[in-house]
Amino acid sequence: MRAAGRVANPAPIRIFPRHRDTRLALDDTAKPRLTRDGIRLYAPEDFAGMHKAGRLAASILDDIAPLIVPGQTTGEIDRKITEAVENAGATSATIGYRGYRHASCISVNHVVCHGIPGDKRLKDGDILNIDVTVIVDGWFGDTSRMYVAGKLGRKAERLIDVTHDALMLGIEAVRPGATFGDIGHAIQSFVEAKGMSVVRDFCGHGLGRVFHAPPNVLHYGRPGTGPVLEEGMFFTIEPMVNLGRPETKVLSDDWTAVTRDKSLSAQFEHSVGVTADGAEIFTLSPAGRFHPTYG
Repeated sequence: MRAAGRVANPAPIRIFPRHRDTRLALDDTAKPRLTRDGIRLYAPEDFAGMHKAGRLAASILDDIAPLIVPGQTTGEIDRKITEAVENAGATSATIGYRGYRHASCISVNHVVCHGIPGDKRLKDGDILNIDVTVIVDGWFGDTSRMYVAGKLGRKAERLIDVTHDALMLGIEAVRPGATFGDIGHAIQSFVEAKGMSVVRDFCGHGLGRVFHAPPNVLHYGRPGTGPVLEEGMFFTIEPMVNLGRPETKVLSDDWTAVTRDKSLSAQFEHSVGVTADGAEIFTLSPAGRFHPTYG
């Protein structure tokens, strides 16, 4: 899988472990406009579809917040998410994707991403990322955010704050004429100045009427490198930040990625579209709950 930004990358970049998605929405028959880097450019009227899908995904993550308490199982949280998707008349993008059976990925403590929901019960002080992607009228809404079960520890709180702020700095770097290396540099320089590390094995991705598409959106890089951003690009920015070293490993289930040094990890994700003068966020929290301790 090609690494955007021409940044040295000693490990393969993954969106999902060892999997690439080529699924198109059934009604996506028009010939797309592509940049010279193979990145699709969407029309102004397409922003409305992305807002609708993104709002549903964000609303579901708002609504499950009261479930995140010590003693709750990640499987029960996923069951509620599945019900919410079905009740909205939408489709889960992850159920059935490469054999995956859940409507969410739930990653607890040192799990970096793609944690599989199950019988695990949350403990006081656990932090977790919940990632949901829905399909609404053929458009994919993809977002994730952090939650806390019980009392938040000081180190975990600082990690969550830094990860959230790194995402927002990455989004601030989005504008026509900027590069994907500018986005990665904004995130990496901020995180490393705080004494933490950016995961390099996983990245953001293009989306719209597809789940995963070019470009790979790296969360590290050099300014001025990589493809140039153009109005109409849709993609996710989803930095994963570790308290310790950046290295990860994928467990034997072929999904769950964890920190090699068992340090805590956090992630926030928004889906965005490039506008004439910046970025439009499709996955804003309607209830203002995107950050677990804000609002």
